[in-house]
Amino acid sequence: MKLCLILAFSCIANGLQHDLPSTEDTILPAHDKCKQITVPFCIDIPYKKTIMPNMLGHSTQEEAGLEVHQYFPLIKIECSPDLQLFLCSVYFPVCTILENPLPPCRSLCLSAKRGCEGVMLKFGFKWPDNLNCEQYPENSDLCVQNRNIKTPSTTEPPDYSKSHSVFKGVKLKYPRDYGFVCPIQFIVKNMDYSLKVGGKIEPNCGAPCHMMFFNENKQQFSRVWIGTWAILCCASCLFTVCTFLIDTDRFRYPERPIIFLSVCYLMVALAYVVGFIAGDSIACKEPSLPENGIAKVSTITQGTKYELCTILFMVLYFFSMASSIWWVILTLTWFLAAGLKWGHEAIEANSQYFHLAAWAVPAIKTITILAMGKVDGDVLSGVCYVGIWNVDALRNFVLIPLCVYLVFGLVFLTSGLISLFRIRTVMKHDGTKTDKLEKLMIRIGVFSVLYTVPAMIVIACLFYEQFNFDDWMISWSHDMCNKQNYSVPCPQGIREYTHPLFPIFMIKYLMYMIVGITSSVWIWSGKTVHSWKVFFNRLRGRQAAYV
Repeated sequence: MKLCLILAFSCIANGLQHDLPSTEDTILPAHDKCKQITVPFCIDIPYKKTIMPNMLGHSTQEEAGLEVHQYFPLIKIECSPDLQLFLCSVYFPVCTILENPLPPCRSLCLSAKRGCEGVMLKFGFKWPDNLNCEQYPENSDLCVQNRNIKTPSTTEPPDYSKSHSVFKGVKLKYPRDYGFVCPIQFIVKNMDYSLKVGGKIEPNCGAPCHMMFFNENKQQFSRVWIGTWAILCCASCLFTVCTFLIDTDRFRYPERPIIFLSVCYLMVALAYVVGFIAGDSIACKEPSLPENGIAKVSTITQGTKYELCTILFMVLYFFSMASSIWWVILTLTWFLAAGLKWGHEAIEANSQYFHLAAWAVPAIKTITILAMGKVDGDVLSGVCYVGIWNVDALRNFVLIPLCVYLVFGLVFLTSGLISLFRIRTVMKHDGTKTDKLEKLMIRIGVFSVLYTVPAMIVIACLFYEQFNFDDWMISWSHDMCNKQNYSVPCPQGIREYTHPLFPIFMIKYLMYMIVGITSSVWIWSGKTVHSWKVFFNRLRGRQAAYV
């Protein structure tokens, strides 16, 4: 019996030393303590099942995972090819027929230490006492080893003296550029967060709320700036909508889309007002609990798991896209009236198709974005939107649609104005007065300029973000790494540092709101004054009747 047990142990050890996967395929432990490894840190190692408690006293995988994750930056920079297997064999020991954890071999520990201790010392960290290689057995039949490990002739650590990667004021050299490595302070678990820097996507990584591009003073200024214009936009759009409600018969097609345009901008402005009032509570996620004594930072909200952020995004995106479509419908109805001589009854007969396009298309796009989880917090405005930290989403869901809507609107607008000029020429040739027609043309022209110019400026600002965002992120990661103590290597090879221009963002938000503010221009007339007089007279009459 002893001989069989020794042979079984020998088979296990040989499997661990020479071909780790064969252990689970050939030996089935009888103690029923094997558990599938669930911690991402050790998912891709040669074995898949572990036994708890481990040699450090952790009783659960979650407990061991919280501690082992502090070595994640060392794995990222690949200071030793044996580090991950060594750490996993300690924190998540391979499950065998033994009822106790199987330790790593001393040579595996020394190989990991030899590759990474020099890096740790440059950062001011010592090799942990609880990972002292002397406590592990020499290469034997009962320890975990990498069969490809080569025992060096010297125990001297590698020479890092020729490096030039700057960290904490100390010059350190890495064998290559590792790009962006997510600091443990930015890591957000179980939220499907990710951060893309320089073409490299770091999963479970969030953007810090108060360190992205602009300092806190600029963020505070932007909140006040956007909130002020949003309140003015609310007041103007509300006046336009109320004017329509007290005299609905006055606004027929082709003018009625202006009312729906104002309704959309009213909802957009209300969303920004909510963001102004909420501060950081919606656009930012509170920091999670410290890990291994390391405090986390507040990160920018991503995805759809935060309900207030999702609701605010839905309102803002849906009505902003709907406003652009109502602009296209407005220019289309002007063209139908002026170019094709349609009466307001004929245009109104097709109003159901206008509403279908104006509300269904933004709804489909909103649902698509929610399904993809492309919702980001905006630290400058306090709201959530799409494409704030993802240029692909910005291009596909914001920039391209706005360009398409603007082009269609300009085509219909130009065609309608050309038709009005032809009608004016004919009327003058016949000796008919053209005063009313000329006033209408001037009003259409002024309103069109007040919409198209801000829309073009917004598109220009979005193109500016689209073309420069990746460079901004690379420069940000370098600045962040140099100025903060995050224990990660800094990106190398940056030839030119680029940073976003704060005034351009402020202009963009102003142009978002200016159309809503100027939407009431169309109703600035004596008819509006008369409508409000009639309304107040009705109120007085009702009050007198009650008295």
